[in-house]
Formats: sequence, C-alpha cells, structure tokens
Amino acid sequence: MTAQQWRQRFSDLLAGNHSATGDPVDAGARLIVFDPDGEEVFRAALARHHRFVDEDRAVWIRPLVGGQDTLDGYMFNLGVTRRRALEWEDAQVVDGIVEMNLVTGQRARVEPADGADLEELACWDDFTDRLTPEEDTALRRLDADSWQGRYA
Repeated sequence: MTAQQWRQRFSDLLAGNHSATGDPVDAGARLIVFDPDGEEVFRAALARHHRFVDEDRAVWIRPLVGGQDTLDGYMFNLGVTRRRALEWEDAQVVDGIVEMNLVTGQRARVEPADGADLEELACWDDFTDRLTPEEDTALRRLDADSWQGRYA
C-alpha cells in the first residue's frame, strides 16, 4: 500500500465520499485512539478538513469535542475544538479503515462515523454554516493552536 492510497482513503473518509446515499453530508469520519495495550483512550467525530505535513509525518485534524446544545442552537467552543496532530510511524488501509501506528506507541483508526459520532458531525456542519467565509477559511487552514474571535 502506498502513502498515496491511505492518504486518499483518509481524505475520502473525512469528506464523506463513502456515503451510501451519494450525499457526502450523510457520512463522515471518526477517530479512535488505542493505547499500546489495546485500550480505547479517545473517540471523536472529525471535522471535514485536514492537512498533511510530510516533513513531520503528521496530519492535522480537528476532533469534534466541546459541542453543546444552547438556546441559539448547537454550538462549538472553538477554543476547545482545537486542531490536533497525528504523527505516524506507518499507516495502511484495512477493510476500508485507515490504521496508523503513532510515534507515541498508540494506534489510531480513522473510520466511517455512525450513531452519535455522525450526529455530532451533522451538528458541526450546521454550526460551520454560521461562520463567515474568513472564519471558515481560518479553521480549515489548521495552522493555529488557539482561536481568537467569535465562538471562543
């Protein structure tokens, strides 16, 4: 398996290009991280954007944490819903799922989201419709560790 193949699958999962209905908003991805002993230590839906940094063998992602229902609708605190990096030793596609061995010794899986994770992604999609084009572009760049502005 080439790096291009697993990266393409990673990108397709986040974009929802695996939707059974053909509509990418009906699908998306989640991240599950396991400790070396196999215990699950983290699970979250992933925003639809990412950024590979080849020289670091890293991919920047945005796990969807910090969302809550408010009087103004479902909102995310963008100071909490921050970018995170997955630094990998190697990666491959197994049965349509991207499996990564991380430099930390942990193992990460990026797989199709379902259930509550897919619902959280739908809430994120609705929330990002509230953003200005400038805010949306800033989030998609995945180049800042903090968020200054609305929804912080």
